[in-house]
Amino acid sequence: MTTNSSPQLWLYDTTLRDGTQREGLSVSIEDKLRIAKRLDQLGIPFIEGGWPGANPKDVQFFWQLQEDPLKHSEVVAFCSTRRPNTSAAEEPMLQAILAAGTRWVTIFGKSWDLHVTAGLKTTLAENLAMIGDTIEYLRSQGRRVIYDAEHWFDGYKQNRDYALQTLDVAIASGAEWLVLCDTNGGTLPHEVSQIVQDVVKVTEELGTRKDSSQSLIPSPQSPMPQIGIHTHNDSEMAVANAIAAVMAGAKMVQGTINGYGERCGNANLCSLIPNLQLKLGYSCIREDQLTQLTEASRFVSEVVNLAPDEHAPFVGRSAFAHKGGIHVSAVERNPLTYEHLKPEQVGNRRRIVISEQSGLSNVLAKARSFGIELDQLKVEAKQILQRLKDLESEGFQFEAAEASFALLMHEALGGRQKFFEVKGFQVHCDLIEGKESSNALATVKLAVEGKNILEAAEGNGPVAALDAALRKALVNFYPHIATFDLTDYKVRILNGHTGTAAKTRVLVESGNGRQRWTTVGVSTNILEASYQAVVEGLEYGLLLHSQAEEALKASS
Repeated sequence: MTTNSSPQLWLYDTTLRDGTQREGLSVSIEDKLRIAKRLDQLGIPFIEGGWPGANPKDVQFFWQLQEDPLKHSEVVAFCSTRRPNTSAAEEPMLQAILAAGTRWVTIFGKSWDLHVTAGLKTTLAENLAMIGDTIEYLRSQGRRVIYDAEHWFDGYKQNRDYALQTLDVAIASGAEWLVLCDTNGGTLPHEVSQIVQDVVKVTEELGTRKDSSQSLIPSPQSPMPQIGIHTHNDSEMAVANAIAAVMAGAKMVQGTINGYGERCGNANLCSLIPNLQLKLGYSCIREDQLTQLTEASRFVSEVVNLAPDEHAPFVGRSAFAHKGGIHVSAVERNPLTYEHLKPEQVGNRRRIVISEQSGLSNVLAKARSFGIELDQLKVEAKQILQRLKDLESEGFQFEAAEASFALLMHEALGGRQKFFEVKGFQVHCDLIEGKESSNALATVKLAVEGKNILEAAEGNGPVAALDAALRKALVNFYPHIATFDLTDYKVRILNGHTGTAAKTRVLVESGNGRQRWTTVGVSTNILEASYQAVVEGLEYGLLLHSQAEEALKASS
């Protein structure tokens, strides 16, 4: 438990930049915005949004956050130092950084002389000038700078003096943070500890000297910058290395949700945060935010369309699961016998694999997030729990499909409004060899207000055709449905070993220009799963509109 006297650590999330470099991971602008807002709720102080100017997606991401800023977190733009033999003031990529409008900018530069001469193909002196000129220019434009010392540990081991010179220049130019990066992920904890201790000692010693010939002395109006750590997991040491750096004096920890990142990934914040806060007593986020960690982990995995690691420490579904008879017996008497902390501290829950515990508190908490208070003794609450268990066993998951869960709750409580009734659907596709897309024709049967409706529509693919046919059938009864959009569509195969008979989970995100909501469908037939999710998306949108109209009437 942290207290007011707990030492402060600054968390820096780079899921939206470094994390998206993971092979097989791709996100849309909408995905990035959803993740950023979820991290904001989690209390992450710094969120690295990407490299504006490197691609149009990141440019638009920062523009949209200017229109709808985060409530608590600082969004950070990321970029390299200027190119060799140019001027920072004339560097186009730095103009894109300024246009992103962030207060903080992270700049990375070369610490390893090998990368300077072989990678950049320039001189060691010019690399120092690139670091200094870039940071000074950004500072002159009113930006606060975090300096990422790329390949720091490899560079330090090969040429300590030059590596320290790069920090000299960064400090003298106005960087407020020096982040030491284990870019190749090959350093071991004892090395990290020794090197971070040396850097902390050197910067503190030089910061106290008055001799103006010492280049490490910052300007009088700026304090000595603090040390941060950025580790990769190529040796399965990213979390251990980050903790070693913190214990050696680092005050900022960079990482990603679920450890996403290039090659073997980055330091996993879902493991780092509870270890640092609950085990070592550092203050990272509020305790009530820490209880959201499991939900945030699973939310991000759903948004990026990657299966959650069920055996991940702290946040995995099996992290507090017990199967062995001796274990189960002991845990039921005293959970401390086989659990290193209370799962509720990180928002997870204990699971008895053979005789599942109720988990009713999870349902109650979820219901409260929708403004519904359920008494633990109510039959309806237990019905919701049982229905959840049944659906999860079929492959449903509601972490990122809260609209479907809301409809499930309304149904259990007897208040699910029947806007329409689905009678059936058919889809016909014309597949033409050599064409990237196919035309599809969907026919749907609905009953609305006692009337049977048969409608057909075409679309660029079966899901688009289904969506169009449903809207066409409903718009005369609910004109506002014309404002609904299907904004995202994700598919996951749940049991691939069964081949074409595998179950498919579909997540559909819908919106009305002001709100977004996600629904889920599961079936061995991908069209059936898609149809389930699309239908519930329309139904939930109609429910939101109905609730808004009722609230308006009540207020007037």
